[in-house]
Amino acid sequence: MENNIKKVRYLSTNSYETLNGLSSTTKNVWMVFHGMGYLSRYFLKYFQHLNPKENYVIAPQAPSKYYLNGEFKHVGASWLTKEDTLLETGNVLDYVDKVWASEEIEREGNAIVFGFSQGVSIALRWLVRKKLCCKKLILYAGGIPKELTKDDLMFLTACQTKVFLVYGNTDPYLSEERLQTEIQRAHELFSTSLEVITFQGGHEIQPDILLKLGN
Repeated sequence: MENNIKKVRYLSTNSYETLNGLSSTTKNVWMVFHGMGYLSRYFLKYFQHLNPKENYVIAPQAPSKYYLNGEFKHVGASWLTKEDTLLETGNVLDYVDKVWASEEIEREGNAIVFGFSQGVSIALRWLVRKKLCCKKLILYAGGIPKELTKDDLMFLTACQTKVFLVYGNTDPYLSEERLQTEIQRAHELFSTSLEVITFQGGHEIQPDILLKLGN
């Protein structure tokens, strides 16, 4: 017997959450992508210390939800796995496009695109597809997708986008070898627009760094 892989297209609905309000005083519109195991509403807690009058935060929700720690209590979510990655990436990016469009952001130059851990790969892939002229791109404790090239990201130079690579010096998911590889690749991809920020800590978001990068 031979298995046959078939595909169907269907309409799907997914939520997302926002923090603060979008108004004439808004200086930064954050598009933030959480890491594996998060839900968007909990991820937004990291951004609550930002000035609410100046910062509007949009948190898309990874679609694949599951129970954490083998217990049927707390729920987390994942953006992608190694299974059907190309297909699932397309689905996720279609959803993120809809989130951004639904917000009707008039001044895209106010955008800050932020990815944490697994969310880095989604943030970058979406940015490349959207060609969004954001003012800042923050890659926090995550890996750059292997398929992306310098040509894919060249538009950020024309946009004068500031790029930040942030990591903790005791992050258990970043070995010294992998860390050096990521830093070297980031310098190759983003050229002179890149700033590398190291902090004392592990695989975690530190509020003081967000405050600094949000100014």
